[in-house]
Amino acid sequence: MDSDLKKQLEKIANTIRQLSMEAVQKANSGHPGLPMGCAEFAAFLWGTHLRHNPKNPKWLGRDRFVLSAGHGSMLLYSMLHLSGYNLSIDDIKSFRQLHSKTPGHPEYHLTEGIEATTGPLGQGVGNAVGQALGLKLLGTKFNSPDYPLFKNKVFCLAGDGCIMEGITSEASSFAGHLGLDNLVLVYDSNKICLDGDLIECCSEDTKKRYEAYGWDTYEVDGYDFDQLEETFNHIRENQKRPCFVVMHTIIGKGSPHVAGTHKAHGAPLGVEEVQEVKKILGLPEEEFYVPQSAYTFFEQRLTKCVEMEHKWKALYRRFSETRPELAEDFNKMVEKRIPSDLEEKLKSLEIKSPIASRSSSQECLNLLGDLLPFLYGGSADLSGSDKTMMKKFPLVAPGKFEGRNIKFGVREFAMATAATGMEQTDMILPYIGTFLTFSDYMRNAIRLACLSEVQVVYQFTHDSIFLGEDGPTHQPIEHYMSLRAIPNLQLIRPADANEVKMAWIAALRYRGPTAIILSRQNLPTLEETNVPYDQGVGKGAYILKKESGKPDFCLIATGSEVSLAYDVAAALQKRDKHVRVVSMPCFEIFEKQSDEYKKEVLGGDLGKRVSIEAGVAMGWGKWVGPDGISISIETFGASAPLSDLQAEFGFTVDAILNRLLA
Repeated sequence: MDSDLKKQLEKIANTIRQLSMEAVQKANSGHPGLPMGCAEFAAFLWGTHLRHNPKNPKWLGRDRFVLSAGHGSMLLYSMLHLSGYNLSIDDIKSFRQLHSKTPGHPEYHLTEGIEATTGPLGQGVGNAVGQALGLKLLGTKFNSPDYPLFKNKVFCLAGDGCIMEGITSEASSFAGHLGLDNLVLVYDSNKICLDGDLIECCSEDTKKRYEAYGWDTYEVDGYDFDQLEETFNHIRENQKRPCFVVMHTIIGKGSPHVAGTHKAHGAPLGVEEVQEVKKILGLPEEEFYVPQSAYTFFEQRLTKCVEMEHKWKALYRRFSETRPELAEDFNKMVEKRIPSDLEEKLKSLEIKSPIASRSSSQECLNLLGDLLPFLYGGSADLSGSDKTMMKKFPLVAPGKFEGRNIKFGVREFAMATAATGMEQTDMILPYIGTFLTFSDYMRNAIRLACLSEVQVVYQFTHDSIFLGEDGPTHQPIEHYMSLRAIPNLQLIRPADANEVKMAWIAALRYRGPTAIILSRQNLPTLEETNVPYDQGVGKGAYILKKESGKPDFCLIATGSEVSLAYDVAAALQKRDKHVRVVSMPCFEIFEKQSDEYKKEVLGGDLGKRVSIEAGVAMGWGKWVGPDGISISIETFGASAPLSDLQAEFGFTVDAILNRLLA
């Protein structure tokens, strides 16, 4: 590397150190160690290697950079500011302050240039794997020798904490299996974790582990620009598999008393230490100082970045002119375009009755796969059980990315993080499936998807104790309410095939994550659920059966318990009771309705309000009131046939009548 360029990159690296340690000091909170330790790497990557355009952060041809070690966010914020993204020096000074664009950990959608919400360690690696997979899928669909539209690389920076988390093992194993040749994971190997020296809790040979996963591995000195250039240029031109780069660094580099210790990890250096660092590095006394030469360097770099995008756009124009049909698919995927007659097409889909809602969902998926080219799906080794396979399309496999069905293996957590990453390509709507009880493995990834407001569909099946003989280890009890507690998650538990169709409409219209909760057992299809979307599921709750006189009971049910509520209502009518039956497939959608509509469905004197759902009662008090009754399950389930479980846990007509008429 040219010596003048090295000097300029070193000056940028020291600017990163100054911005990072001073922002952390000003906030009196944060992690200065990683930004100071990885400053040369960041200066090199952003200053010479990364294909991106700060003036168009969503350019589809860009490389991605994911900071899995999200506690080192000031490294990323410094580079976004220096390289010309919409992040000012005042934003840097507002690090970790209320409503700032520089929160403690990077947040997708909040700040331009952030490719994933990271912080819970290791999940960024899973997101990066998903982004790399998504870009491979897009490249296989649209690339040709004349039109290499997707040549993107995904770079991910991870630390010791990321590497120790189990999610990283799951995701890395999956990436190695598929041979993702556009993924580069850089391991900031500084031998320090938050609690002390790494050797106190971890002594594995991480490089050998990644070799065993099927990755190509490299080692570099994080402060040797020649090594960085040689290694990353080699990877750029010759990559055949995912690459793992062990980058040796010193945490808190530049700090005379804190560098190389865990004290640099999770706390400000202190005012005196900051001043000493500035003296040692020859930095000016002025706080948050950025030399004009750094700005000038990145202004020149920006010119090259803009040229990269202009060339890509010209390539795309030629592609769209010569491959108009494929270009139309491209545009549909960018826009996530939904046919105007989709509801009509779904309604006309013939589905037998009775049928398990997991099976009726698969019928919908097979139709949607034809209509929506952006729909890709997969399962954690359960596609035959959770019914996630789109039968008309092949499997994604090593070296074969033409398919639209993905076998994630028994890696639920990695599957969820990868789905988020796939969506972050901006052209794919992923759906993923497993049993509802295994959503616990995925929960933190679901939470970050909700925080990020990415559009992912979770198809959770085997949704209650009524899955039967597999027993309490597989029978969800608390899961509906546990998932409903996550902000931004739209949870839909459809009653039958009609509501399943409309649940997919709801998922496709909602620009955030949706969980569709489906049964293993067969359910009757009710005539009363065959209503337009905006009169049924699109309202979140709606009246299925109107009372004939002043109501004695209002039965509110979800999923498989809706037909049971109907049977209970019929039995109550024989006892001269007036009963309203409400299907409530989605709390979240119902909450968004007008007060007038809510009162129409659940307001006024409805007699005794009764919820019927095969899970915990927690949360139902809002709808049934203090005097209401919840037919629920407050213990773990049992291993037995369906009919025995219904009797044992009180989900029969007679058992419910005894509760209501006691």
